[in-house]
Formats: sequence, structure tokens, C-alpha cells
Amino acid sequence: MTAREPVLGVIPARYESSRFPGKPLVPIAGRPMIERVYRQAGRCRTLDRIVVATDDQRIADCVKGFGGEVLMTPADCPTGTDRTAIAARRFPGYPIVLNIQGDEPLLEPEAIDRAVELMLAHPEAGITTLVRPARNRAEVDDPNYVKVVLAGDGRVLYFSRGQAPFCRDGKMAAGIGPGQAHPWRVHIGLYVWRREALFRQVSLPVALIERSEGLEQLRAMHDGIVVYAADIADTSSVGVDRPQDVPKVEAIMRERGLE
Repeated sequence: MTAREPVLGVIPARYESSRFPGKPLVPIAGRPMIERVYRQAGRCRTLDRIVVATDDQRIADCVKGFGGEVLMTPADCPTGTDRTAIAARRFPGYPIVLNIQGDEPLLEPEAIDRAVELMLAHPEAGITTLVRPARNRAEVDDPNYVKVVLAGDGRVLYFSRGQAPFCRDGKMAAGIGPGQAHPWRVHIGLYVWRREALFRQVSLPVALIERSEGLEQLRAMHDGIVVYAADIADTSSVGVDRPQDVPKVEAIMRERGLE
């Protein structure tokens, strides 16, 4: 690898989940999901170290079982970002820290590398992330798909669970689909931080807009931390939020010939 700032990849993983308890350990085509995510991250060119940050011994034992590195974190961590910050403090030699969502087993390594490379290209950025085009009108209207409003240079203006940007006459929203030009971008849950920006974010009080939208990245933006997003081509990655998402992921794996 060429000389650059070392990058730490952190996969926060907790067992308890209101919608899907035990989600990190759910089998995806015969392997625990946390293993799928870890191995995908291991294919990245830009990550120098990968660690799972968890508070659950069952997850820790699973990670150790497939040869991964694990860090035990307190059970009262309010968010995955807080777990990521704990890992960053435990491993101080990494100026850039990446939070990889543990429920994205199909996220392509190339996409993860794009987010890291965007950080390296923008020294003014405190955070970088990923977005993709909305696939249909249903995604634009669904609050579970977070929309991202971008400036022309890729700087993030806002994240929202609503229809952002709002379509005043409704006509443009009717034309959403593959290959169509439209302004709606959907967030892919991955964050790259400069170390100091990560520690600053977790030290801040909850912002009103964060509480309103239920999106912790708005805390950073409210405080002036600059965020950029790489607009990647549509990806086949499917997040696992509920048990019914597992068959969707397995179907994509069969289509792509993945084991």
C-alpha cells in the first residue's frame, strides 16, 4: 500500500435490538452475519485494521471463532458511534476511523474504499459517507430510507427521513427509476471520521434536529462538522433490519454466485 494515514475499521455489534434481537448472529447462507460483514471489510484496500466492538460475549465468541479481532465495550453505549469512539481510543495509532454497519453483509469493498478515499481527498472534511440514487418513489416516501441533500461538490447539506428535497408539484417524483435523473439520494449507513471529529461528535449534546429526525449524524452537522458523501452507482446491497430481510440477502447472494 502507498504511504497514507492508517485507517481503523470498526464494526459495532450489539445483541439486543427492538426489531431483531440477536441480529449479528443470524445465519446468512450458513455463516453468521457479523462474519459476512467482517470478511467483506477484509477485502478493502484502505483498511489497516478491523475490529468488532460489542458488549455481548456471544458475539465476541463468534468473532474469535472465525479469527476476527474483537473489543468488549460497555453495555450502556447509547449508539454505534459511541462504540466506535471507544475503539478509536483503545487503538490510538489511527487518524482515520471507519464505522461499518454490522447489518450490511453485501456492501461492496469498493464502496467502502470510496468513502475512505473521499476523506483522504478532502482535508476539510470531518466525516465522509456514501449515498446512492433512490430506486423508486416508495423509497423517497419511506422514513426508513434516509434521504441526503447534496451540494454540487458532494458536500452534504442535510439528512432527512422525509422527502428531501421536497417535490412541490409532484411531477419529478413520478419519474424515479433506474437510469432516471432525479435529485433523491438514499444514505448508505457507513461513516468515516477524522479521529478528532469523532471524539468531538460524541462529546456534543443531542441537537434538536437530531432528536426530531432520529439521526445522530445531524448532531455533527449542527455543530459545523463538514460532511461529504460519495455518490455511488446503485448497489445491490440490502440492509438487514428485520428477519424478513434475510431471504432477500440470500437471494442476491445466489444471483451473484456468492458463498
